[in-house]
Amino acid sequence: MKQVNKGASPAAFERWKALANDDWQPCYAELQNPEKTLLHTALLQEQGHVCCYCGRQISLTDSHIEHWRPQALRKDLELDYSNLLASCLRASQPGAPLHCGHAKGNAFIEEHTLSPLDPGCELRFAYHLNGAISAARPDDQAAIDMIALLQLDIAFLRNRRSEALTRVFDAAFLGTASDDELRTLATVYRQLDPDSGQHADFGHVLALFAEALLPET
Repeated sequence: MKQVNKGASPAAFERWKALANDDWQPCYAELQNPEKTLLHTALLQEQGHVCCYCGRQISLTDSHIEHWRPQALRKDLELDYSNLLASCLRASQPGAPLHCGHAKGNAFIEEHTLSPLDPGCELRFAYHLNGAISAARPDDQAAIDMIALLQLDIAFLRNRRSEALTRVFDAAFLGTASDDELRTLATVYRQLDPDSGQHADFGHVLALFAEALLPET
């Protein structure tokens, strides 16, 4: 899970909502372009163009606007910017594995969830060189439940995390890496690329893996 720090709602989105009157009330089903694209773009920029759940790089064409608390359960939050995120997969495809927002769907029990908006949520998960994800603590039931709910440990995501991890943490590097090098890697992968304004593909996973290799203090 990738921590998301929410910013201000896009002005165009708020202006559209402010058009409400006695004859018309805004709802998500009626949100159209250009406001919808502007909203989607703002969410991507806010997240550094990575999925709020798995951390894969995403764009307008391969992601969707995600309601953290589902519309079916919290209609009152369907246009609340603080409830909106960007998640990978534009739309579900027949036969394709579901994960992240499309896997979550309307399955939501507040007390069993861990949100990308929760400070420190990234630290609740551990990543392994083979791409597997687990709860950082074996007794963290919320993290365990979120891995299952979001299908974060399916082969599709494990394979892509493994590819990202082994490109950086190959045997040669692991055999010689100093603590300073690991700290530098963690810092770099937590930052946005200065040119693109994007995070690296699975950047938070790479940062956490580097940090896990450091001696405990």
